[in-house]
Amino acid sequence: MYVRRIQRRNKDGSVVRYVQLATNYRANGTTKAEVLLNLGREDRLDLDSLRRLVASLNRYLGDGGEDAAAPLAVSEDGPLEVAASRAIGATWLLDGLWKLLGIDTALAKVLDTRHFRTDVERALFALVANRAIAPDSKRAAVDWATSDVVIPAAGEVAEQHAYRAMDLLVNESTQTAVQEAVFFAAANLLDLEVDVVFFDTTSTYFERDTPDTEGSLRRFGHSKDHRPDLPQIVIGLAVTREGIPVRCWVWPGSTNDQTVIEQVRADMRAWRLGRVVTVVDSGFSSEANLACLTRAGGHYIAGVKMRDGSAKAGEALARQGRYQHVRDNLRVKEVRLASDPTRRWIICHNPAEAERDATRRTAQLAAIEDELTRIKTAREQDAARARARAAKAGLKRAPKPSDAPHRKAECALRDHPSLGRWLKHHPATGKLSIDRAKVKTEANLDGKYLLATSDPDLTPEDVALGYKNLLEAERAFRTMKSTLNLRPVYHRVDERIRAHVLLCWLALLLVRVAERRTGTTWRTIRNELGRLHQVTLTGPAGSLRQLTEPTDLQTQIFKDCGIPMPPKTDGLEPAITR
Repeated sequence: MYVRRIQRRNKDGSVVRYVQLATNYRANGTTKAEVLLNLGREDRLDLDSLRRLVASLNRYLGDGGEDAAAPLAVSEDGPLEVAASRAIGATWLLDGLWKLLGIDTALAKVLDTRHFRTDVERALFALVANRAIAPDSKRAAVDWATSDVVIPAAGEVAEQHAYRAMDLLVNESTQTAVQEAVFFAAANLLDLEVDVVFFDTTSTYFERDTPDTEGSLRRFGHSKDHRPDLPQIVIGLAVTREGIPVRCWVWPGSTNDQTVIEQVRADMRAWRLGRVVTVVDSGFSSEANLACLTRAGGHYIAGVKMRDGSAKAGEALARQGRYQHVRDNLRVKEVRLASDPTRRWIICHNPAEAERDATRRTAQLAAIEDELTRIKTAREQDAARARARAAKAGLKRAPKPSDAPHRKAECALRDHPSLGRWLKHHPATGKLSIDRAKVKTEANLDGKYLLATSDPDLTPEDVALGYKNLLEAERAFRTMKSTLNLRPVYHRVDERIRAHVLLCWLALLLVRVAERRTGTTWRTIRNELGRLHQVTLTGPAGSLRQLTEPTDLQTQIFKDCGIPMPPKTDGLEPAITR
């Protein structure tokens, strides 16, 4: 007799396992299994009762003692040996969050109409877990999932299965189903406030010299990684005020930020969210984009460029009024313009930042004055040396010395990335001087930034603090590029590139949910749970998988996330005797 495990897949994609007591017998020359007793569902077993039964049998057989109730007793045929040890903590936690967010169910609905011989949903989860725990290429991820960690309920994951799963993920219907399911599941599960959505874009480059053909993703464009010499793609993220990324977009690298808002708004409107305030920075604040965001009852909070010569921005900044104190380092002032009655202008002032701006400007002006004085002194010294040489040679008129070194120094000063903005060129003389009018204008903008909103109900304080939360989107991009290793991208086909970004987005989603529920960083969670292993023990009587003893911190992490601990024992497979 032996204990065996069977499983059944439900229509919603979930897997239920049952434990049975069975025996083998031979019939017509073949070995068949006969079920003697159904012990019930594996997740509802009373393991303590089973251990008491084992102890009772051991006592009956004369093998009683202190360890008679231990599930891993040493048999007379020899001791148990450690056959393998694989990490299970982090993957088990991510799998629990994956199911809580309904990602497995959303994929199951898409897969219902298709017939795959492999478990595509498990292959996708393995790729996402690899991106969150030990990011690497897809080929290395397959080896990692097969040999280094335990992927719950996953069989053999081959490289072709991983690429097939990526191709399914990038399918338009799959993307829509998964992202919509994630959005509403995250909102309900985490009690998120989805009335305010933050949107921003970033870029990531490819290590190649030439772009792809027109219409493909890898194109030259404005690089936010400061690599304009390399082709890139543009990535957009919609993030809640809690930092949970709820939607992802991928565009060609030549895409301008001003052209994507209409698609973003249309995609979000398809979810019928009702009243939503979209927060964007000044790179998206064109009149066409702001008008797009107000369609169908929507509203916006947008940063406004103060130095682009906009008449309305200049009028708002020039308006007098009293600031309202919000926090220690933030004051706000609301301005209404008769020429634009539907828009509210919020001027934000940070006294500490204003002091830093003034100090930085003073240091830069002092450096400019020192350099201009040095160039002037060098010119005068060259002229004096030329006159001395002429007098010594008996010449009535000294030759004019070369001015090329001094002009070169002036050009370098004018083209300096931080000092050149304060200089003014005089065409008549060719000389440089400090632009005092610009210095005065910039002094009036110290510590200020300008916001515009179409929402009539938000207070100026809510508008200012809401815009500051746009940093959550920038933090999400930093995590994608550092912790999750968005780059390098080991793909050249557009569909695979999109799938890679979507995998990073799903990994970021699971990471943010874990961080929010535990109140600690993902690095701490990943390192701590990485020490929880599942050990495979084998012996003459069969094999068994057993969990290492969890620490208090590991147990608390699972409790905070609402995920049950991995089973202490699993996969009991007695040796078959004939």
